[in-house]
Amino acid sequence: MTLPAYPVAANADAALAAPLGHAARAREAGALAGGAVRFTTELVGPAFATREAAEAAYAGRLGEGARLTERLAGKAAPKPVRPVYRDGRRWPAPPAEGPATVWRLELSYWKAGDEAEAPADQARTLRRRATAAELDAERLRALRRQPLRPTRPQQPLDIGLFETRLPEAPHIVVADE
Repeated sequence: MTLPAYPVAANADAALAAPLGHAARAREAGALAGGAVRFTTELVGPAFATREAAEAAYAGRLGEGARLTERLAGKAAPKPVRPVYRDGRRWPAPPAEGPATVWRLELSYWKAGDEAEAPADQARTLRRRATAAELDAERLRALRRQPLRPTRPQQPLDIGLFETRLPEAPHIVVADE
């Protein structure tokens, strides 16, 4: 099985129009960009009312790294519904039609440039510091996008009180009565 090759570019529009190249791994993407890269996914282009309209607009561009996603048209999610407990029903009848949605192009690519540098510390360590209140919005967004890393290596699983290892196969743990 081959890995998908994602575009390498400074921003999502450049990744869609004229990428520096395509790479499957961060090492290859860094060589193409000539520096640090970060894998990211962003929404690109206008919103379309139907999937067919979006497919027609992005014909030939959908595939590895680019896909259409359905999003809510408004900025906020629908308000929660309160239970009614009436006529043997707990919830009110759902509305005749669902919330309005639009179709957008979602593009995954290797982001190159100064913005590609991920913060060195994780959010769990930065928020405990005295300077946590000084973090700006852009830094908080970068922390949110950063994957979690373990703080220390995972310890082997414990063997319970009524479990033992087989002498002929010490890698197997069995129940002991």
